[in-house]
Amino acid sequence: MEKITDWNALWRELVEIKAQSRRKKWGGDPPEDLWADRARKFKEGVRRRWARPDSSREFILSRIRPGSTVLDIGAGTGAWSILISPLANRVTAVEPSASMIEVMRESLAGDNIRNVSIVQGQWPDVSVEPHDFSLCSHAMYAAPDLKAFILKMTACTTDTCFLLLRAPSIDGVRAEAAAHIWGQPLDSPNFTIAYNVLLQAGIYANVLMENTGLWKPRTSPSLEQALKDMQRFLALDDPSAYDDYLTDLLRRRLSWDGTQYVWPPEVRSALVYWRV
Repeated sequence: MEKITDWNALWRELVEIKAQSRRKKWGGDPPEDLWADRARKFKEGVRRRWARPDSSREFILSRIRPGSTVLDIGAGTGAWSILISPLANRVTAVEPSASMIEVMRESLAGDNIRNVSIVQGQWPDVSVEPHDFSLCSHAMYAAPDLKAFILKMTACTTDTCFLLLRAPSIDGVRAEAAAHIWGQPLDSPNFTIAYNVLLQAGIYANVLMENTGLWKPRTSPSLEQALKDMQRFLALDDPSAYDDYLTDLLRRRLSWDGTQYVWPPEVRSALVYWRV
């Protein structure tokens, strides 16, 4: 009988692979603030995505009691904090990036929002008092110890915790590459691993798959660039021993639309939540 998977250890291993990928991209250690010069672009990306409604926002807003307190972990440029602020008595936005915080402050001032306070720091290292609700939207992927991240989140919440995570398809291109190279198809820190971390921590959470479906597919101008992107994603050398396999995989799975190669859509969002 096979040994039960240590899901937190698998999460940690994949976080380290992503860190290696960033070091390859930057040619060494990346800058301390990865969002420098990109925070405003990030805000615009959220604005475009939020131009249409989605079940995650609708559900979270429906569950938050008017007059409650909310903890927004990895708040970015403050989209969630701003969205929730009319309902809440007080929102605490935790964010490590000074660039993100600068844009968040501008947005809060522009909307005359006064009930959002900002704490600069990396979760779970910061200290905050308990809040009624806590939320982390796609901001946990660099945390090496997800169990500690979740337990601290739970300890700082008196009502409900919400996590939004990417949920890749098990038959995606990257999943197929990961299965061949690593022996398992979980290609990144994601919903499947996180949910099992929760179970092993004794937390039996609810799941709501976002109703907007799969995310917009990636594109590559050439197979050569697609290969470089795959090498970097998997933290492989260039060239690597897997290049022939990866090139064949990309030829087989990507489609040409006349101007660029289009990857199959393979990621959606999952909302995970649990009562404390």
